[in-house]
Amino acid sequence: MSEKVMQWCVRIPVREGEEGRRKLIAEGKADRSLRPYVEDGHLLVPVLEETSLQAEFSTTGIREELPRHEQIGGIVVLQEEDIAGAEKILAARPSAHTALFATSPVEGEFRTKTFRVLAGENTTETMYHEYGHRMIIDLTAAYFSARLSNERQRILSSMKEGERILDMFAGVGPFPVMLGGKAKLVVANDINPSAVYLLQKNIRLNHLHNVVPILGDAMNLPEMLDSLKFDRIIMNLPFAAYGFLAGAAKLAAKGAHIHLYSLVEKEGEHNEDILRAFPNAKITERFLRSYSPTSWHAVYDIEVSNEM
Repeated sequence: MSEKVMQWCVRIPVREGEEGRRKLIAEGKADRSLRPYVEDGHLLVPVLEETSLQAEFSTTGIREELPRHEQIGGIVVLQEEDIAGAEKILAARPSAHTALFATSPVEGEFRTKTFRVLAGENTTETMYHEYGHRMIIDLTAAYFSARLSNERQRILSSMKEGERILDMFAGVGPFPVMLGGKAKLVVANDINPSAVYLLQKNIRLNHLHNVVPILGDAMNLPEMLDSLKFDRIIMNLPFAAYGFLAGAAKLAAKGAHIHLYSLVEKEGEHNEDILRAFPNAKITERFLRSYSPTSWHAVYDIEVSNEM
């Protein structure tokens, strides 16, 4: 079974797909180590240069296999401390300027990591593009992963115009930036001052005037926002978000949608927690990706009852 790799890509209508693919190959832009595929009437072609769209592709085996890594803007993060492999990746990825290796797990109240530069520029900061939006990312200042890019688009497509949204653990703002254009109001909270600093930059960078950044402990949000009710609440703190469900319940409007992200070891692991906070809620659990041999990243889509 071939490995799945997240890579930049372009979408071409199927009837123009073969011509477009050949043109990208002739221009040296196509990533020929990955296999194009058809989705929703379009051919998704992986490319070497950064675009506004990312997707998962199967490897073709045409090129020498690169070490496992995640690309975030111009930075690649390797899973192993492999200097030669880092240099190989930078040579194969023209859009990448730095290769890093994480020297610590996500840790502390602010959920940050430390990194070692393996190759390229001595920086942990990059400009990241996602579906036509830009964000400044500093991987040592605030946690960020590009792996939820398609999930953010799923949430966006499920939204109605003019929703009031609360992101309880906003980080540098990927959900607020992606959802802000369709929302009436987005309140974006984080406890990490460096994350909120970058969040403010990203709000300005994307010309959003309806996103309100807050530096605070999510436990205090019901008191801080006691006069507000939200149509949609994002809870992306995989190791601990379920502990904030009671607070979310105080801020949810009737019929609201809650998206709880968690690392789990069994299906329905948080159903009791959810129903304790939201009696009679409709719960849909979705698998996102494997995390370890015994656990995976899941999202619980919670539809709050209209009879709260």
